[in-house]
Amino acid sequence: MKHLRITAGIGALLALAACGSGNQTATLTKSGLNPEKFKAEFKGDSTALYTLVNANGAEACITNFGGRLVSMMVPDKNGNFQDVVLGFDSIQAYFPENNLSDFGASIGRYANRINQGKFVIDGDTIQLPQNNFGHCLHGGGEMGDLGWQYRVYGAEQVNDSTLKLTMVSPDGDNQFPGTLTATVTYTLLGDNSLDIKYTATTDKPTIVNLTNHSYFNLSGDPTHPVTDNELRVIASGYTPVDSTYMTTGEIASVEGTPFDFRSARTVGENIKDFSNEQIKNGNGYDHNFVLDNEGNVNNPAVELYSPESGILLTVYTNEPGIQVYSGNFLDGSVTGKKGITYNQHAGICLETQHYPDSPNKPQWPSVRLNPGETYNSECIYKFSVK
Repeated sequence: MKHLRITAGIGALLALAACGSGNQTATLTKSGLNPEKFKAEFKGDSTALYTLVNANGAEACITNFGGRLVSMMVPDKNGNFQDVVLGFDSIQAYFPENNLSDFGASIGRYANRINQGKFVIDGDTIQLPQNNFGHCLHGGGEMGDLGWQYRVYGAEQVNDSTLKLTMVSPDGDNQFPGTLTATVTYTLLGDNSLDIKYTATTDKPTIVNLTNHSYFNLSGDPTHPVTDNELRVIASGYTPVDSTYMTTGEIASVEGTPFDFRSARTVGENIKDFSNEQIKNGNGYDHNFVLDNEGNVNNPAVELYSPESGILLTVYTNEPGIQVYSGNFLDGSVTGKKGITYNQHAGICLETQHYPDSPNKPQWPSVRLNPGETYNSECIYKFSVK
């Protein structure tokens, strides 16, 4: 594993302390993180904090523990830099014995839910861990069946703006078939976009669905809920869920429903409308939207805007869907960076993906990966101001 190194960009602060420099005072990242607090061992593997910068002074801090985006510093309408993702100040706070959370994580092997943790591939019934209402959520997440968000990725900092993470998941890992070799490459681009590319190969037929689980708060102040943010989701349909958050198999029109975000409106406008069965089932928004961009990564899929900071987040992806989760179950029990308590709706997740439970819904885009094929997924989080 490559050692952490000093990175710098024009107008950016030094992000990391030099290894073996003997400095008594740690050099903090622009977001205020101390890289020394991210050096640890987890199940025999070393964790670290990696910092990406660009010429504009934007900064992304990522740990190889769970492939997690820890902080993202981008300018607001006044030119002041804001940290727009939720997370923790130390690596220990991410460890599962302290917090079972998905903050910022690279999720695998299968993002979102698989019904009762079962699917059939080539006549074989596979039983996965059941960790959420009897379903398999995010590849397994309880202490005995940890998903990738609680594992240490191999890491190579390619240059000041690119980090390549690698995960080798053996055949039978959490009962998934095939040895899956996956990469997650974070690149901080010159236009303040964070480009996340996923690839994977397998030696047996299997399923794969990777995503990023960052909670965004574009105000830069997690005490300010995201309910006043203006959300636009370029999707004519969504996949309804039952009371256990499992997709029913239907693709429903957003027309005339609280799920119609084709024109921007605030996240909070209908978030408490529990007379709507789907809002009640999700305790707010926790639904997959069927995107209209036809898998074209050049077409915007989602826009999120904070009127307080003026920061606009535009999401691009080649995936057919995106899970919009409005932080409904954040309840004040978790304390994040700078001692801030994360209350309900302190952040919103925009998770690019294939649809939940696709292995059991043959009418939906396939998540099957065969030997000799390469899985390719891309998500771009572009930050600007308006």
